[in-house]
Amino acid sequence: MKVAVAQISCALGDLNANLLKIRDFSSRAKSSGAELIIFPEMVDTGYSMPAIHAHATPWTDGAVPEMQKIAKGFSIGIICGVSERDGPSIYNSQVFIDANGEVAAKYRKIHLFTAAPIEEHKCFAAGGEFTSVAVGGLRFGLSICYDLRFPELYRTLAVEEEVRAFIISSAWPFPRVEHFRTLATARAIENQSYMIAANRVGMDDGVTFCGSSAIIDPYGVVIAAASTDREELIQAEISEEVVNSVRDRMAVFAQRRQDLY
Repeated sequence: MKVAVAQISCALGDLNANLLKIRDFSSRAKSSGAELIIFPEMVDTGYSMPAIHAHATPWTDGAVPEMQKIAKGFSIGIICGVSERDGPSIYNSQVFIDANGEVAAKYRKIHLFTAAPIEEHKCFAAGGEFTSVAVGGLRFGLSICYDLRFPELYRTLAVEEEVRAFIISSAWPFPRVEHFRTLATARAIENQSYMIAANRVGMDDGVTFCGSSAIIDPYGVVIAAASTDREELIQAEISEEVVNSVRDRMAVFAQRRQDLY
């Protein structure tokens, strides 16, 4: 299947402007033959704790119903990082909307970034469940930004949920751009799975994002990559056959020493 990644900037607190961009990139992806498009973290509100606190909505309102219309209208799957208000709590979430416009899965960010000036833990409640979903013969595992630093999440998805492709929506900043590239590649190599990373560009509240969105194959080869500072749409073909080929050549999973771990 062909997947696309939208590397975009966002307008802080301006849902309509951000939805227009989601619609535009989804249309472009569909026109090029993509079945699925992945967007970065918090693209409905922008990545600013005050803006998120002010504009986060339940999923019955705000961005998600509008993205359902976009997905159905273009007949394309959409994975997108969004705010989610649930009673008194706000979650840094990821929604997977299928090509029929139905919410097929959702994920709430497990690992919250606590360093100043971002301090996600002061805005968000942490999620407590892993999420995977099957599409087009592949099982995808969902994750968000800071999760990338925790290999246990990806290994659990690969082993226990039989995930073959990881999705990460992120707003990763420039000072740690090499960490982003290195960790994304490492997660692909060590789990012999695709890594599909959609990162932000632009600036929110003085934080500049590093782009570098990528689609990495199960051998660790970057098969599509974006710049550090421009809005772009990147695309690549992915398949379970490639995953199986890599795993057959080097049987890492069969050689794990669970008796010692």
